[in-house]
Amino acid sequence: METVNPKIILLAILGFALVASLSTAFYTVPTESVGIITRVGKMKPDPLQPGLHFKLPFGIDKVEIVPVLRQLKQEFGFGTRGATNLTQSLGTGSKWDYSRRELQMLQNEEKSMITGDSNEATVEWIIQYRIDSPADYLFRARAPEDTLRDVSESVMREVVGDRTVDEVLTVGRKAIEDEATLKMQALMTKYQLGLQINQVQLKNVNPPEEVQSSFNAVNEAKQQREQLINVAKKEYNTVVPKASGLADQDISQAKGYAQQRVNEAEGDANRFNAVFTEYSKAPEVTKRRLYLETLGEVIPMMGDKIIMDENAQQVLPLLQLSGSKK
Repeated sequence: METVNPKIILLAILGFALVASLSTAFYTVPTESVGIITRVGKMKPDPLQPGLHFKLPFGIDKVEIVPVLRQLKQEFGFGTRGATNLTQSLGTGSKWDYSRRELQMLQNEEKSMITGDSNEATVEWIIQYRIDSPADYLFRARAPEDTLRDVSESVMREVVGDRTVDEVLTVGRKAIEDEATLKMQALMTKYQLGLQINQVQLKNVNPPEEVQSSFNAVNEAKQQREQLINVAKKEYNTVVPKASGLADQDISQAKGYAQQRVNEAEGDANRFNAVFTEYSKAPEVTKRRLYLETLGEVIPMMGDKIIMDENAQQVLPLLQLSGSKK
């Protein structure tokens, strides 16, 4: 039986190692990412752009792919099925590989908060962020996303703790989101984690389950009150302007009537003064003129009339002569 030449075996091993090393020396950087390469533990300054690249084999060069253009998010108090964040996943095989019961307990602890007036509220929220400095993200902190979760929960508890339960559940949501965003970003900058907070969004904000039905009843009563107030305001805005218009109309008519009567009285007074002036100049003439003018107005209103001589003995012959007006 022939023995295998050791040189052939050595060459085969070397050839296999060469092929394996060459196969791992080429890699691709995805379009939304950059590659950070470290050579013997020292980071090269220029990130690698998307595309096909070559690195030195045998562990001399190591490459970290960082998704700098991807919008990342973390959820607190709840978890979306299929989430890529390992702190919210089940069965990933990572250190965050929770059982369903453990994950539920963690989420309940995250969303349970105390407000400034010593009431309890359940707050679920989302943070959206991006990696804006790959070098800081990789080498400034051991676990930047874990730090981000801790910072987010701490800031949210602080912001919620500064407000009453009514503000948290109703009108204060936008203010909470804005303040939490600013405070989280300030801490990201301070810790140099290489993360940019884009948005903090409150999802479900409710009272504890034990009192939620009572809170819903109170809210329903408030809504009914607002509805009744709006109906009353509508009725007020309909009736009051109409009544004001009618009142203004009556006032205008009264003022017009008053002005008419004043003008008529002034005209009568002026006419009387003019007559009195003429009377003072010639009393007898004025008396006779007034007497005749008055008769001229009165006699036509008397209907048929007969004028007789005062010495006449009887009127029958005259009545038989004519049946017309005289």
